[in-house]
Amino acid sequence: MEIECSIEKALNVIGGKWSFLVLRELFEGTKRFGQLQKAISKVSPKALTDTLRHLEDHNVLIRNVYPTVPVTVEYTLTEKGQALHKIIKEMKKWGAYWG
Repeated sequence: MEIECSIEKALNVIGGKWSFLVLRELFEGTKRFGQLQKAISKVSPKALTDTLRHLEDHNVLIRNVYPTVPVTVEYTLTEKGQALHKIIKEMKKWGAYWG
């Protein structure tokens, strides 16, 4: 029987490197795709879409679609996503000190 590590579970939920930057932006509040792409300048549209889908699949964020022309899509953190704020802040401090 294999016991899954809690850190491994957390990393699986968070996903790849772009997730941390998406989370950083969404901690400030609800954002649209274009706002996220502008804030995370090096992310490709495909990588951003994949990251947002991954985080939505893991209930870290909610994707709200509004029937406007063109369609408006906004991303907001869930309670589960907000719970990552403290961890990400600590990683930021660590990166500032040791990076």
